[in-house]
Amino acid sequence: MNARLPQFPSWLTDPRPVLALGSALFAIATVVVWLGGDRWATARPVCLMGLAVGLLGYTIFVIQRRGARRGDKGAQTGL
Repeated sequence: MNARLPQFPSWLTDPRPVLALGSALFAIATVVVWLGGDRWATARPVCLMGLAVGLLGYTIFVIQRRGARRGDKGAQTGL
């Protein structure tokens, strides 16, 4: 029996909205924490690392997508 599994819709597998929303939320949190004074001083590194991880994730996504479009052997498929 060789049953085919249904495919997920493309809007559920697209990482761009998640990366954009996550980065925007961390940017807003960073501004709020920075304007909050010393009260939120311990949250500043968390917000900055959230921005850095979001930027790193988007950079990796762009590099993999470019490689997939070029047909590189080691690139992910379906981007």
